[in-house]
Amino acid sequence: MSIPTEVLRPDFNVACIQYEPVIGRVDANLAAMEARMREAHASGASLAVLPELADTGYVFESREELARLAAPIPDGLSAQRLIALAQELGIHIVCGLAERDGDLFYNSAILCGPSGYIGKFRKLHLWNREKLFFEPGDLGLPVFDTALGPIGLAICYDGWFPETFRQLGLKGAELVCVPTNWVPIPGHDGADVPMANILHQAAAHSNALYIACADRIGTERGQPFIGSSIIVGPNGRLLAGPASRAGDAILMAAVSPGIAVQSRIVSERNDVINDRRPDVYG
Repeated sequence: MSIPTEVLRPDFNVACIQYEPVIGRVDANLAAMEARMREAHASGASLAVLPELADTGYVFESREELARLAAPIPDGLSAQRLIALAQELGIHIVCGLAERDGDLFYNSAILCGPSGYIGKFRKLHLWNREKLFFEPGDLGLPVFDTALGPIGLAICYDGWFPETFRQLGLKGAELVCVPTNWVPIPGHDGADVPMANILHQAAAHSNALYIACADRIGTERGQPFIGSSIIVGPNGRLLAGPASRAGDAILMAAVSPGIAVQSRIVSERNDVINDRRPDVYG
């Protein structure tokens, strides 16, 4: 089946950058991210995705510590450095950041591009001790129109909820970028295939989406992270990864705009979006 001419756009490369942030070292983390983004750009990436809370680290000891590290989006230090880099290199960047909004804190992600700041997402589903520090996201599930096409954002535990990807797909997203800090899951630690990978492959297939997950590595204040970053095509198959559980990585894969819409058609008479029965399940 051919793709309608009106949805054809040039292919582009998405890169998922897996690395180990150091808790509290914002300047050093931003420098490490910049070096890896420059490398990805030199290899042809038009979009770079980085981990959750990539600027600050993850395991906060207190709300006071978080308050010292978090900053506004888009006016804070981390956001401004990422925006400037996106403009300099002419690429799009998605990165998890600790956001401060007055006296409230959000586990957020920024999206910026060659023309500057595009938008942000605030994590909806907070994991474990995140509930001690962050507010649940209050911006919904926006889809951003970009020069690369419609892009949705999610963060880590948001991926455990099928509604996340369904809503983004129904709103027109073709690619969902997922900054994440995956941790071992009880009953699955050490499994050949992490549950996170299975869930995101299933979500990509059932919603005909590209999904790019950038995880971190290392152990921070006793909390291990599992790496295993992936880029998934709209048929649910891996385009890149999984990365190792312990090493730095830059995964790269091509995204073909229009293929996501085409992939919804799974047989002569079946479309995974149009075959939904909201009259039954809402």
